[in-house]
Amino acid sequence: MTFNEYQRQSRQTAIYPAKGYGLTYPVLGLAGEAGEVAEKMKKILRDYDGQINQEHKEDIVKELGDVLWYLAQIATDLNFELEEVARRNLAKTQSRQARGVLAGSGDNR
Repeated sequence: MTFNEYQRQSRQTAIYPAKGYGLTYPVLGLAGEAGEVAEKMKKILRDYDGQINQEHKEDIVKELGDVLWYLAQIATDLNFELEEVARRNLAKTQSRQARGVLAGSGDNR
């Protein structure tokens, strides 16, 4: 499955206020799901001394799927295909690597 196929199929399950022209709901959903990934990791650090077992991996990958779902909805609402988002991100990070500025801060480095 390609990113774009996933994006099209995931859109069939997208039911939320202002779908297609409002970003608030999917952006908040993305933040919430990313927070759930962080929360899983926090509990692994606290309860398992940072040792990730298979069950933890399965739990995290479920949350990553939810992150991907919200990302796909945001991209769709902005009229971008996920493959374009991925291409642009790779171009950005590869450019930073080539210029020796992967580390550091600032969006336009």
